[in-house]
Order: sequence, then C-alpha cells, then structure tokens
Amino acid sequence: MQHNKEHVAFLGTGLMGLPMAMRLLQAGYPLTVWNRTKAKTQPLVLAGAKVTDSAAAAVNSDGWHADIIITMLDSGPVVEEVLTQIAPALNAGSIVIDMSSTKQSEALKFHALLENQRVAFIDAPVSGGVIGAQNGKLAIMAGASEISFSRVKEVLSVFGQVTRVGEPGSGQLAKLCNQTIVGGTINIVAEALLLAQAGGADPAAVRQALRGGFAESRILEVHGQRMLDRNFTPGGQVKSQAKDMRNILDAAENFQLELPLTNQAAAIFERLLTSHPGADHSAALLELENRNPGIRLGKKENQFS
Repeated sequence: MQHNKEHVAFLGTGLMGLPMAMRLLQAGYPLTVWNRTKAKTQPLVLAGAKVTDSAAAAVNSDGWHADIIITMLDSGPVVEEVLTQIAPALNAGSIVIDMSSTKQSEALKFHALLENQRVAFIDAPVSGGVIGAQNGKLAIMAGASEISFSRVKEVLSVFGQVTRVGEPGSGQLAKLCNQTIVGGTINIVAEALLLAQAGGADPAAVRQALRGGFAESRILEVHGQRMLDRNFTPGGQVKSQAKDMRNILDAAENFQLELPLTNQAAAIFERLLTSHPGADHSAALLELENRNPGIRLGKKENQFS
C-alpha cells in the first residue's frame, strides 16, 4: 500500500459502494470504511481496509484522519444524517465527496453545512451501474470548485471518467439529466422489443439489427439483452430509478419546466414500486406487459436474484 496517497474514508458499501471501495484499495489508497450493515464490509477487510463501528470513527480516530471522505448512500436524508454524525470529526481542509443520488437542493444544503466548517463539498453522482463500478468505467458528474476538483480528480478517476460540470450542486443536476435519458430510454427499448414480439419478428434479431444504427445505445445493448433474458437481478434498482424520476420532476417544477415524456416514465416506475421495488430497472418491461395482456417477450422465466 502506497502511504504517500491521501487517506480516504468510504461511507456506504452497498451494491455500488463495495466495488468502488475495492478499486480504491487496488489503487493503493489507505482506506477506512463504514457501513450500517457491517457484514457487507467483509470483502474489504480481506483486501486490507480498516472497518470502523461508526461513520465518525472512519473519518477520524486513533490519531489519524481522512483527507477525503466519500459517501455512497441511499438518499439525501440518509446523507444528511451521516454528515451530521461525522461533522464533529471533520478537519478543516478535508473534502467530502457525496457520490449518492440526491436532490440538487440537498447538495446545496450539504455544501453550505460543510462550508461553515471550512470543509469543501463535492457532489459527484455516477452512472454506469454495478458493472461500471466493478470495471472502473463509471461516468462521474462532479459539482465542485475548480480548486477542489483539481485535488480529487485523481481519486475520482479510479472509478471511471470524471467531468466537472459546474459548481457544487451541478453534479446532481447532471445526474438528473442522465436519469431522464435512462428512465425514458429503458421504457422505449421495452416498447420496441414488445412491438417486435407482437408483430411476429424475432425480438433478439431485431435488437441485433438495430445495433450500430441511430437507435444504438448502451441501454439497448445492456438492458435490451436483460429484457430478452428476462434477467431482472438488480444492477440499478426500480426503487432508485423511481426516486431519481421524482427528483427530476421536482427540479423541473422548480425551473417551471414541463417534461411530458419524463412524467410518463416516472409514473411507470412508481407503479413498479408496489410489485418489484428491488428489481433491476429494466423491469419496466413487466409494467408494459401488464398493460398488454397476452403479449410477453420470449419464453424464459423471470429472474430476480
């Protein structure tokens, strides 16, 4: 381990956080980790991380402190709760990077909260799912001052491609733009494949025919295949997508924008919350099939785990 690198505390080792923290260890960063369910940190312990019993202890304990604190948590309220817990342990000059998906208004609130302690804040949500986290291929949208960004760019590059999109708060806005496209496109891909099925074409062959043309996208590639396989084992979950869609509509209302297609996509994910909250968001196909009784994509059994 290269101890000339800055000490990082990673808070939240769920589906995304675990592989991200593992990449930091592989890159030689001294790492302390905390997760509400401690058992989920075990792979990181085996890889050399120090696990603590509290978020504050991961940040500052036994004479050492973390220079960079990364949070990857469920929602804005959870991020606020954890930031409140670690606030007394933060040293002036450290940087908090929240990589969770929250509202822009929440990110601005966190920035103001930490600024009072002379602690920099960066909102840096990601896109790319669990596969992207494992492979270091995430797209990272950072809202940060130029000075803070220059300091953390190397660390964030461990996770994938990082772009500064503006001042604090801008990262979450960029993530909402990302999820607008993701939420809408997943539904459109489901509609296209079900249209092929209903009309008698081979949906798998149709998907292949569309690859490389104007309809090509990462979602057609990955989630189109998931739908054909009926593999709804979670990467990005319905509940997370539904939360993001609500945040998009909240932002649109604040900016006095009407987003008709996003409204429709958001309604689909809200309905899925009652039946498949933990499924991959490609399960939008299931809601479409529910609206079209008797039409089902392929003959495979549904997989949820």
